[in-house]
Amino acid sequence: MSPQKRATIVASSVAIILTIVKFAIGVASGSIAVLASAIDSLLDTVISIFNFFAIKKSEEKATERFQYGKGKVQAIAGVIEGTIISLSGLYIIYEAIIKAIYREETTLLTPAITVMLLSIGVTFLLVEYLMGVATKTDNIVIKADALHYKTDLVSNGVILLSLLLVYLTHWDIIDAIFGLGIGVYIIYSAYEIIEDGVFILLDHALDSEVVAQIEEKISEHPLVNNYHWLKTRTDGTHNYVEFHLVLEPDMTLLEAHRISDQIENRIRQLDDKRVWVITPHYDPYDDEDINNKDVES
Repeated sequence: MSPQKRATIVASSVAIILTIVKFAIGVASGSIAVLASAIDSLLDTVISIFNFFAIKKSEEKATERFQYGKGKVQAIAGVIEGTIISLSGLYIIYEAIIKAIYREETTLLTPAITVMLLSIGVTFLLVEYLMGVATKTDNIVIKADALHYKTDLVSNGVILLSLLLVYLTHWDIIDAIFGLGIGVYIIYSAYEIIEDGVFILLDHALDSEVVAQIEEKISEHPLVNNYHWLKTRTDGTHNYVEFHLVLEPDMTLLEAHRISDQIENRIRQLDDKRVWVITPHYDPYDDEDINNKDVES
């Protein structure tokens, strides 16, 4: 089993346990903040299970029908995950407003505080584990999961603070105010996940720093006269690069292929966590302007 799949199983198991405990305390105490955290943990469970199947699908080898593989499934999963997180934030905001309007009372504060302390400790360990897997694999789904649980860690801390303040002041409106703030924060945190997924689906270029490094690897080769039409994209697992090399007109195909192999090996060394799919094209002269005119016409 890959580290990515194992990470989703661990995350799902933790989320299920936290969901059950938080729901029991949230419903019994009437705390919107704890109930919001329970709903978030329930979504964590659904999302982590969904991520397991997304990673499994993305790791499938290329086929005759899907010749570039199914790596973009991860991006689709990221967009869906971010959307679900946003919807959960809206629901939490709704519940917070209802509690503020009807002045509902918060009870069982001591058990609720205990549960949130436990949740913070468990979530912290989970975040550390997921971040380790994300750093090792550079997988967008695990990154999204890690980011989601990071926001949980922050929201759990805020919830704990709200419960302590209600315990000390007996002002139940504090719970509603903090619940509202958590809902807004959850929606804000989902934006980055959705943005990353959408950018991958739209075939955005690699980061400008990486593109600059690729340009350097190409131009520094002594037998390359020039290059043009450098294009890059990623599906979250594979980096795709294509470019035109301007070489000497009388150079043999064998020599041209040797030069491109050297350049490709240097580019792959930029990030050994990703699979690089590099497609060079050989030109005997710089025809960039001619090709650009053809594209414009």
